[in-house]
Amino acid sequence: MNPYESPIREALINGEDTTYGKITDDIVRNTEGTPPKSWMIAFALASITALFGVFCLGYTVWKGIGVWGLNKTVDWAWDITNFVWWIGIGHAGTLISAVLLLFRQKWRTGINRAAEAMTIFAVVCAGLFPVFHMGRVWMAFFIFPYPNTRGPLWVNFNSPLLWDVFAISTYFTVSVLFWYSGLMPDFATIRDRAKTARRKMIYNVLSFGWIGSAKQWQRFESLSLVLAGLSTPLVLSVHTIVSFDFATSVVPGWHTTIFPPYFVAGAIFSGFAMVQTLMLITRKLFSLQNYITVAHLESMNKVIVLTGSIVGVAYITELVIAWYSGYLYEQYAFYNRALGPYKWAYISMMTCNVISPQVFWFKKIRRSVFYSFLLSIFVNIGMWFERFVIIVTSLHRDFLPSSWNYFTPTWVDAGLYIGTIGIFFTLFLLFARTFPVIAIAEVKSIFSTSAVSAKKKMADPQDFSDVHSHSHDHGHGAHAVVHHDKNFNEQ
Repeated sequence: MNPYESPIREALINGEDTTYGKITDDIVRNTEGTPPKSWMIAFALASITALFGVFCLGYTVWKGIGVWGLNKTVDWAWDITNFVWWIGIGHAGTLISAVLLLFRQKWRTGINRAAEAMTIFAVVCAGLFPVFHMGRVWMAFFIFPYPNTRGPLWVNFNSPLLWDVFAISTYFTVSVLFWYSGLMPDFATIRDRAKTARRKMIYNVLSFGWIGSAKQWQRFESLSLVLAGLSTPLVLSVHTIVSFDFATSVVPGWHTTIFPPYFVAGAIFSGFAMVQTLMLITRKLFSLQNYITVAHLESMNKVIVLTGSIVGVAYITELVIAWYSGYLYEQYAFYNRALGPYKWAYISMMTCNVISPQVFWFKKIRRSVFYSFLLSIFVNIGMWFERFVIIVTSLHRDFLPSSWNYFTPTWVDAGLYIGTIGIFFTLFLLFARTFPVIAIAEVKSIFSTSAVSAKKKMADPQDFSDVHSHSHDHGHGAHAVVHHDKNFNEQ
């Protein structure tokens, strides 16, 4: 019996014949040779969509933001909706990487690499919207507080919009460091398998000459924990500061203290849903069913139903507090959301975000690949509608009835949104094709305790020694992982 794990705990690495060497072969194979036809089709579609988005950005700069559907009353609309939505999607990467690492959750190892990459690409997409909303994009340098020759002209340090810049740039920097530092051992593994001198040289440079010594692994562990410690507060701070864009205003429907925790829960909710979507697509495209298992999907769905329930409570709390406040304008803002011209968006939001995740209380649905994929799409749609409802329904009917207006998006609004989805998937597909989409070293670190084949071998010590002897990995890092894992367990 395995003394380190409960016998009833479900395996996180499937496959009767899985070994350390086979893990490397299965994951690195996707970066070698000719891409599969399915990847080529997906990449072509994503690239065309991304190019259309770039065209819409250029058209916006050339003509001005008047080509958007903004009007005299609704001066924030799809642009800021998309910005908050993309930032929310990027939230799960840091949570999976940092928080679950600190809590030593083994199920993170199959999904953390893709989640980290998703964070970076989502933040890139998010950053486009506030910059282009400025109108004069070339003036973007005014948002940076650097020593200048403009006399007393400085940025407004009281503005949450400025702190958005600080929080998101810090978040992006730490996420890139976390993502890249975890890739180095895997780059060394690809380098050692490389058949051509050029490929070997490229991956050697990317791995910073990693050799897998005990000292390197010790520093790798220390760096991971330091970055995780830095990242954990960011999980709370980034979307809290984004929520201040609204909560510090005096607009009915925005001026509320529940926004920081509500936005953080919503961001984790939508972020985990997008990770679920991406991992199911990746699992199918690259035949990684042994490493992204039903157990992973179930754990993700548990987080989704928890955060979805928190978001549902926040919706109800907003309605109750508006009623209890006795403040006419606040009451009207929420009445108008639920029963006004945009009630279709409110109903969509409530259906997708509050009702649909509740089916995950049933284990059969929670462990279903089809329903996991379908409901992850629903959640992402619902969270986009949530941001749309918060922004547009709070603005389109202000204190002056003569200026009331209905927001209608233009083709440029739709093109920018669809274009950023194309940019996101183009970057993700390139990443999945050139880098290991699953963290090889980290999956191996849980192999002896969480693999089907290792659990069976554990019953017979002689058989278990065979697992180690059959490890024919070409990377120095793999042997260090086996040695490190053994030492870690003995401690």
